[in-house]
Amino acid sequence: MDLNLQGYRVLITAGAAGLGRATAEAFLREGANVHVCDIDPKALDDFSFESDPKKEGQLTKSLLDVTDEAGVKTLFADLKASFSGLDVLVNNAGIAGPTGELETLDYDAWQKCISVNIDSQFLFSREAIPLMKMQRSGAIFNLSSTGGLFGFPYRTPYAAAKWAVVGISKTMAMELGPYGIRVNAVAPGSVSGPRMDRVIEASAQAQNVSPDVVREQFEKQTSMRTFVSPEDIANMILFASSPQGSKISGQVLTVDGHTEGLSLN
Repeated sequence: MDLNLQGYRVLITAGAAGLGRATAEAFLREGANVHVCDIDPKALDDFSFESDPKKEGQLTKSLLDVTDEAGVKTLFADLKASFSGLDVLVNNAGIAGPTGELETLDYDAWQKCISVNIDSQFLFSREAIPLMKMQRSGAIFNLSSTGGLFGFPYRTPYAAAKWAVVGISKTMAMELGPYGIRVNAVAPGSVSGPRMDRVIEASAQAQNVSPDVVREQFEKQTSMRTFVSPEDIANMILFASSPQGSKISGQVLTVDGHTEGLSLN
């Protein structure tokens, strides 16, 4: 299926590695022009893409802390000059936050988790919305998690932030629908990769069990007994942002193998 994404202008936060990079590469293969920002200079340096001459998708990159309000404003000023608009915003940036029982958590760690996972979505959406309103079109994807649909033992700040993502996404969809702008939350399950490995290790330490035990716990939480790949999530975002997904808005798009619950017992 041709998704008709050639020439789309796409911005992806935390887009130089993991899920963000997989999504950027998927858009680039479809001929979109993609800008990724990331806080990791090495990941940015390592990310290159040879565009298909037939589609001419282009990749640009910038170093940015997504919680830096002034930096976000500067990025959008630059994008206005280079992109002259924006078709897709993927608010992908997020961190796992601290792991442990609530009474053991450090307040600064709590605040950082909330800020990166939800404040960044506010900052980027606030700048993107005027651009999309002017063209009366656009699609915004806010990364939530199945942790935003269930309680998540030992991950209270992460779960709180991801539940908030659902609220902001549904409300934005209500506000922006009259302008032809679609907004959805994307809720991945356990995504395979280094970040999930770190989550498993931290959960194992919190429970005083081996990482293999925790990995099996996560797998058993889904009906399909599986993790998902970054590419699985990217494919959902591409379809929902395309003309074929033009009526998908205000939804929580879960790609998770059907999570049954997040109890780690």
